[in-house]
Amino acid sequence: MTLRVALVLGTSTGGVGEHVRLLVAGLVERGLRPAVFGPAATDEAFGFSGRGARFAAVEIGATPRPDRDLTTVLRLRRLLRGADVVHAHGLRAGLLAGLALGPRSSGRTPYLVSWHNAVLGDGVRRLAYVPLEAAVARLADVSLGASSDLVERARELGGVDVRLGPVAAPPLGAPVRGRAEVRADLGVGDRPLLLAVGRLAPQKGYPLLLGAAGRWRQRADRPLLAIAGDGPLRARLEHRVRDEGLDVRFLGHRGDVPELMRAADAVVLPSVWEARSLVAQEALRAGVPLVATAVGGVPELVGDAALLVPFGDEAAFAAAVGRVLDEDGLAATLVERGRARARGWPDVADTVDQVAAVYRELAGRRPRRPQDR
Repeated sequence: MTLRVALVLGTSTGGVGEHVRLLVAGLVERGLRPAVFGPAATDEAFGFSGRGARFAAVEIGATPRPDRDLTTVLRLRRLLRGADVVHAHGLRAGLLAGLALGPRSSGRTPYLVSWHNAVLGDGVRRLAYVPLEAAVARLADVSLGASSDLVERARELGGVDVRLGPVAAPPLGAPVRGRAEVRADLGVGDRPLLLAVGRLAPQKGYPLLLGAAGRWRQRADRPLLAIAGDGPLRARLEHRVRDEGLDVRFLGHRGDVPELMRAADAVVLPSVWEARSLVAQEALRAGVPLVATAVGGVPELVGDAALLVPFGDEAAFAAAVGRVLDEDGLAATLVERGRARARGWPDVADTVDQVAAVYRELAGRRPRRPQDR
């Protein structure tokens, strides 16, 4: 029997959508029949339907809206009827898919939920999300946490079967332009080039990074910070850069991140929280020194192959960048450690194999229906 797998996700412009895109391609290669249900804009960004999956638009926004969510649950209930296994990505998609399928005691289609992100924000917001997290943990047959802290969180909230589910970064594309050409296009000259990659959103910690940039502008070589990405904070961040006279360039969304990384003297990751950061994975695999905040799953991902500093400490972040640029042999040591660390990570094929094995396990628990015999 060919497994019919339904993947459900909400609005995404980054790591979650990329992970589902890679899963879809890998599942098709392995002879499975994936269907993807999520916002039309997410399919436009990642092209699930162009990679062999059946796609149907279902609006799953980032914030709860009871009227819209009821419509979404009813639509998912119809769409998921033919699936052997359902795999939801993120808490919102996990909750709505779980409500559409019903309780485990009903003999419903088995489903798993990938936990990609922690709930961030102030105490009131976090408190409001606890019932959502708990409901998802208890509804799912299996919860896959992208980092150990997410695994622990799902277990604390009553998850019945919680496992680590690493998310691999996509393969680095072959460069079209060399380091010198990329640096010339950016107008770096002989100065150090620092690269940040990620959506311009609160989780990514860009105010911390700009604070650090204000400290290293006193250096004689005055590094250029290039930020690849776009998002809701762009206007505010650009305003601060102008007001403070920071040497920062906003590159917007880029399709040449591997080339930018290879041209950089260091990659900087100032996030408030990350699970299994794709940017960190790409930097170490590309052989570029990484300076990052010691948050979420970053320490367990990179080990001693990057310089890690506490979140919120601008001085420490600036100093760590200075060490990479100034200390003899440090950059080369980080590059060597990074490549060795990356060789031990699961790749995309490993990730797809792991997830497909969970699908088969869950499908095997359910009695076969007459039409499948």
